[in-house]
Formats: sequence, C-alpha cells, structure tokens
Amino acid sequence: MSGCRFITLREHPELEGAAAAWFHARWGVPEEAYLACMDAYLSHKTELGWYLSLDGERIVGGLGVIENDFHNRPDLSPNVCAVFVDEDHRGHGLAGTLLDMAVEDLRRKGISPVYLVTDHIGFYERYGWEYLCMVESDGETEPSRMYIHR
Repeated sequence: MSGCRFITLREHPELEGAAAAWFHARWGVPEEAYLACMDAYLSHKTELGWYLSLDGERIVGGLGVIENDFHNRPDLSPNVCAVFVDEDHRGHGLAGTLLDMAVEDLRRKGISPVYLVTDHIGFYERYGWEYLCMVESDGETEPSRMYIHR
C-alpha cells in the first residue's frame, strides 16, 4: 500500500486515544489497559513503544511492545503484542514493516532480543522470527507458541 505511512506513537501523541480505541476494537482488551501502556511510553517511563500504520488519517495496522503478553514466562521479555492489520489492508507487507520497525527501534535502544506469543505458524518466520518454545497463556487451555527475534 503505497499510501500508507508508518509512525511511532511518540511521533504523533495526539493519536493515543484513537490508537487505544482501535486496538480495543480489534482485541477486546480494555482501552484503559492500552492507555496505561501508551502513557508510560509517551512519558518516557519505558522505551517499549507503540507502532502504527496510517492510510491517510486512518489507523489500519499496529502493534505494541510490553513487558509480558499474558504468559507464564516473565524471563522472556519484552513482548510484541496486539499485532493487527485491518482486513482491507492485508497482503501488502504492513505487518512485516511494523514488526521490522519495532525490532530495529528497540535494537537502537539496546533492547534485544524481543519475543512474541502467537498461535500462527509460518507467518512470523517470514520476518526473521524463530520459534523458541511453548508457553502457557493466561486463560488459555492450550499452550501458545513463543517466538524470538535476535
């Protein structure tokens, strides 16, 4: 999608409320939870950030980085979370660009490796992620796959 641009929330802090609402609508996690993490990032209490893809002024993709994405392995931190691209924008590499952007931003800040919990097989490998192990996720009956980006 040639018209899409990629930003960090720090570059456009005025999008915080819209971003929290967008992530909430996709994942069902309360907006307040997103706002708490975004506030910590925007106030420089953490370098674990939020990354967005915009088509014009519309948020069409995004992801965050948090300490723990609701799993039983606190030693595997930080975690990419809430990766999502709206259906009408899929298949154009937006998720890959967002993932690369987050990994490189964190690497510049001295934060590496980065981890990610998912049930997808084959998607994240395209972007340099490697399967690491299975983890128990909160509220799930089956273990989930943990990936690492070194």
